[in-house]
Amino acid sequence: MPRFSILIPVYNVEAYLDDCLQNVHGQPFTDFEVIAVDDGSTDGSGELLERYRTPFAVRKIPYTVIHQENLGLSAARNTALDHATGEYVLFLDSDDILSFNALSVLERNLHGEDILCFNGKRYFEKGRTVEEPEPMQPEGPLSGWDYFNRHAIEAHRFAFVCVVLRCYRRQFLLDNGLRFHPGIYHEDNLFTPLACYHARKVSVIPDALYLYRVRPGSIMAHRSLQHRKDLLAIANELAGYFIPITDVDKTVLYRSLTHHYQVTFADSTPKEDRQLLPLVDWSAYRCVSRTKLRHRLLYCALRISPTLFRFMLHIS
Repeated sequence: MPRFSILIPVYNVEAYLDDCLQNVHGQPFTDFEVIAVDDGSTDGSGELLERYRTPFAVRKIPYTVIHQENLGLSAARNTALDHATGEYVLFLDSDDILSFNALSVLERNLHGEDILCFNGKRYFEKGRTVEEPEPMQPEGPLSGWDYFNRHAIEAHRFAFVCVVLRCYRRQFLLDNGLRFHPGIYHEDNLFTPLACYHARKVSVIPDALYLYRVRPGSIMAHRSLQHRKDLLAIANELAGYFIPITDVDKTVLYRSLTHHYQVTFADSTPKEDRQLLPLVDWSAYRCVSRTKLRHRLLYCALRISPTLFRFMLHIS
């Protein structure tokens, strides 16, 4: 069993994939495997993946390439998980890279955690600049839910839910059925709270081990209707999962889910409202909005009218 499985979902990233694969191939710590899933790419990404079979074989690093029809990021990650055999798994987006010694640092800091969290940097491709990592304090070990409650609604350069900034014990994922919901946007928003709830041992290290590439046009200026629908579905599903649970403090989670409902309607159009309103689980939204008076008032406003909701949201 290799110590690490690096899982790389790939879709039409030919211009960046070579950097990613060279970076992984050059890691000094070599007790790892690579599972790369070509998710129906229509450019040269699939062929480029095949060309790396020999370089990885020379270093005796197991390297698996899987070609499948285009099913989306979640399905590609799940396929990679199905084929992984390592003790720990890392999710690496195919246009990003790891620090040159990321695996060595993780190896030194792993002591049986379910999740080991680390820092990252952003590379702004347009200006070819790399920002300094955000300060992060070492923590742990602590429970996953304590970790969630401390950090889930803090402001960070990287969204708290971002799965690529954590290393996961594979058996922990398997034992708790933790996978990615296929066919939706914001899949990390659904995965991460569940992972934190189930994790019994989590540690945080301040090392910036991940370099996230910010590409022109890669950040959406406008949330599409499908993004809004998926965010609503995630809020409904998480609320439905956690509301019956009575053995943990859910204040932070409820505030996070309330934000999901609010963001969905914050700048939606009347035409979008007509499609979105029937998708809201009003009982769940009412329950999670109880932690703050402002949230309760906004819930009531949305039940009356999305226009009134937006007016109150923007003046409060």
